Amino acid sequence: MTLDELISPIQGRLKVLERTGDQRVTISGLTDDSRTVEAGSLFVAVKGERVDGHAFLDRVVAAGAAAVVVERDAAVGSIASVRVQDSREALGILGSRFYRDPSATLRMIGVTGTNGKTTTTYIVKTMLEAASRQVGLIGTVVYLIGKESIPASHTTPGALELQRLFARMVEARLDTVVMEVSSHALALDRTTGSEFDVAVFTNLTQDHLDFHVDMESYFQAKRKLFAELEQAGSSKPSKRAIVNVDDPWGGRIGEACTVPVWTYGLRHQADLRAEDVRLSPTGTTFTLRSPLGSCAIQSRLVGEHNVYNLLAAIGVALHEGLTLDQVRSAIRAVTNVPGRFELVEAGQDFTVVVDYAHTEDALVRLLTAAQALRAGRIITVFGCGGDRDRTKRPKMGRAAVQYSDVVVLTSDNPRTEDPAAILREVEVGVKEALSDRSQVRYRMIADRRAAIEAAIHEAKAGDMVLIAGKGHEDYQILGTTKHPFDDRKVARETIGTLRSGV
Repeated sequence: MTLDELISPIQGRLKVLERTGDQRVTISGLTDDSRTVEAGSLFVAVKGERVDGHAFLDRVVAAGAAAVVVERDAAVGSIASVRVQDSREALGILGSRFYRDPSATLRMIGVTGTNGKTTTTYIVKTMLEAASRQVGLIGTVVYLIGKESIPASHTTPGALELQRLFARMVEARLDTVVMEVSSHALALDRTTGSEFDVAVFTNLTQDHLDFHVDMESYFQAKRKLFAELEQAGSSKPSKRAIVNVDDPWGGRIGEACTVPVWTYGLRHQADLRAEDVRLSPTGTTFTLRSPLGSCAIQSRLVGEHNVYNLLAAIGVALHEGLTLDQVRSAIRAVTNVPGRFELVEAGQDFTVVVDYAHTEDALVRLLTAAQALRAGRIITVFGCGGDRDRTKRPKMGRAAVQYSDVVVLTSDNPRTEDPAAILREVEVGVKEALSDRSQVRYRMIADRRAAIEAAIHEAKAGDMVLIAGKGHEDYQILGTTKHPFDDRKVARETIGTLRSGV
């Protein structure tokens, strides 16, 4: 493909300001990483949070790049260049064109929101596959292409990696991709160049304010997925938004949509509703009311938060052509997602649960679900990540005390912050909540392994130990280094030691 063949067909979508040099040069690769440039590459100079690609243009030229895309005047010798208004936005559009527009071939289902994205995408994948669809998945835990499993680098990959994954799904003859769409990805244009068919909004609660600054900016990032979900001018039919109307931000999401919307919820009038909800330690039942009729739903997922996840996924499945009978049957096969209310069973007479909850809202949802299952005390182990939104720390401390009997504060991924300093900020909320729940005991143990061990040694028959914050993650970030660490493995090892009497 020549540079002209790459650029010209998308020039209406790409805000091109100037083109210089031989536009007929052959392009054999596309990258925004100067370290991966090879002879024949097109290098896109993107200004990142820490590094500006424009600073490496000399290195790129020396490495044999065939052409560059920039957003400001730059000396690149005799090689071809294209100056655009926004090179970050251009990256996704160019990636889509370079990989032959894979999202035009796939049914694209995007799920965004603070909580529930991972579980919702797994439920959707299971249901669509039960109807003989070939479904890829991109999310926090893993990227799935057929039988191939790729460890996830980000909830939503970078723009070029995302287009490569889509292209590989097309090559693997998949027909659908269901993916988590993070607010970072939307704000940083990682999904630009991808055309979605269905977009799901789960909820919006405080998180990532270290990046978005305030809730309105956070909301505007999420809103982008729905504002761009357009039918006009698209060759792809049948688009829809699925929106949680019980969430305070849901109404504004709906207003951003130019495609049909199905709402879902438990407390407000909605297109998809769950009635007669019954929660138990073994699962959940409810009566589904939907635009296509009603039926009884039985699921092994526990907790009210999973009723919302099920409703969102059911909305997608019904829109994608599944019948109520197919939906009902497929849901019975859905089991817990890794690190989402995942039971650790090693022969103990108390319950141990590992969950990814790392925001105030997610922690409350986890603890509320635990209330329905409790036979004894709730012992909660959690921490807050370093170099991230500090304002949520006392809020999470208050939530833990409000719904627990014993609280063990520990490290999450402290990164470059002092773990003890993080714990002190969480402790502020703990102490505030103790004024109303003075019977709750708490400890601060910065070492996460020691904290998990302390919680499990504290547990008696019938108690429930909740280990929150890291879920499926098999590492802990101390400083700038990832160290192997898996809450589930540590819990099993501790239980084994406890049972053996060592």
